[in-house]
Amino acid sequence: MSELDRRTLLRGSMAASAMLMASPAAVLAAMGPADKFDLVVKGAEVVDPSQNLRGKRDIGIRFGRIELIAETIPAEKADKVLNAEGKLATPGLVDLHAHVFPYGSGIGIPADELIPYQASTTLVSAGDAGANSIAAFRRFIVPSTRARLFAFVHIAVHGLTGFPVPELYNLDFAMVDAAAKAIAENSDIVLGAKVRMSENVIAKHGIEPLKRAILACERSGTNGKIMCHIGGVETPELMSLILDTLRQGDILTHAFSGAPNLAGKFTNIVQDGKLLPAALEAKKRGVVFDVGHGGGSFDYTVAEAAIAQGAGPDTLSSDAHVFSANTPGVPYLTNVMSKFLNLGFTLEQVVAMATSAPAKAINRGEKTGTLQIGAAADISLLELAEGPTEFLDTRNNKRAGKVLLKPAGVVIGGVPHGRPYMAPFATR
Repeated sequence: MSELDRRTLLRGSMAASAMLMASPAAVLAAMGPADKFDLVVKGAEVVDPSQNLRGKRDIGIRFGRIELIAETIPAEKADKVLNAEGKLATPGLVDLHAHVFPYGSGIGIPADELIPYQASTTLVSAGDAGANSIAAFRRFIVPSTRARLFAFVHIAVHGLTGFPVPELYNLDFAMVDAAAKAIAENSDIVLGAKVRMSENVIAKHGIEPLKRAILACERSGTNGKIMCHIGGVETPELMSLILDTLRQGDILTHAFSGAPNLAGKFTNIVQDGKLLPAALEAKKRGVVFDVGHGGGSFDYTVAEAAIAQGAGPDTLSSDAHVFSANTPGVPYLTNVMSKFLNLGFTLEQVVAMATSAPAKAINRGEKTGTLQIGAAADISLLELAEGPTEFLDTRNNKRAGKVLLKPAGVVIGGVPHGRPYMAPFATR
């Protein structure tokens, strides 16, 4: 090969590399004048905090990705039109804490069954599977689910299979190397390790389960994160130690729990109305404070005190499972968003806490939780209903509200969940 040929080949390779490195918008811009969008979501009020965008827009989708957001896209430019007049269109809602391993976990719900109740397009399985069962989750559940799924592997090898029997009364189940291997081998969907630190789960084992979960993440070599469940921790001192142990980017879920320990004492991040100093330091350090509402893990009085003292939520999540989903507190993600909307947060803030913030927490912010051009075409449609309403936490505290977010449909990977049906029907 001559020197000229080598230079020509090199220039071609560099040009190809530049195309690959270019923004998705540049690649998708090849749409020709005669081409049509696969789907246009028409007439919605788009709310996308990742782009500081709020206004009435049409969304053009092609090949499963966002191709164009414009004030209007002619209907004749679309193969299918989804009429979203009067609705909000947000990036697909990301439920950071859910239980979506049916048949393999003692409490799992099929993720797609949650869509009509909370308009979620991405969900994270919060420790349903341990090292012994994560393969079943990825082989049988993930491929057959339209919603996008990720997971934290439980530090206990059997995960939540034995629920309601506590998984870590016997600490031998917390096998570091097994969890590390499971995290490493499934790093495309596994985000790190889950550990439940309530006294009714770990008995008198203190900080050891959390230390083992962190060690599993470190040994995996994936920079895996911790999702640490609190609520009814054994002592106030252990609660502070948990907060001091969590690293930047780790997730404190059930952050606003008011559940007592086995002695009936309140030992969570707010003590006698005062935020623990360790909680504020953890917040400053970059620990993610996640709501994880569930059926027993959200207390208005804790949340209100924590917010007032500088430790409000970073992410909103449902902790939906077969028990919590039936409780009076109604923990579905859109209802959790509504509760914080009525606590004084703006619509943009609650949408961000259910889209871009959890997407960032799981290191998927470029493709998930955003409607940027080239991102996956995951869209949640919501109705904003105004009028008097009442909300209930998990400790029977009531709060009045004036607005309620209701699920009104989703698009996942460019395909509506329901009408208008695409031909041929596809899940992605």
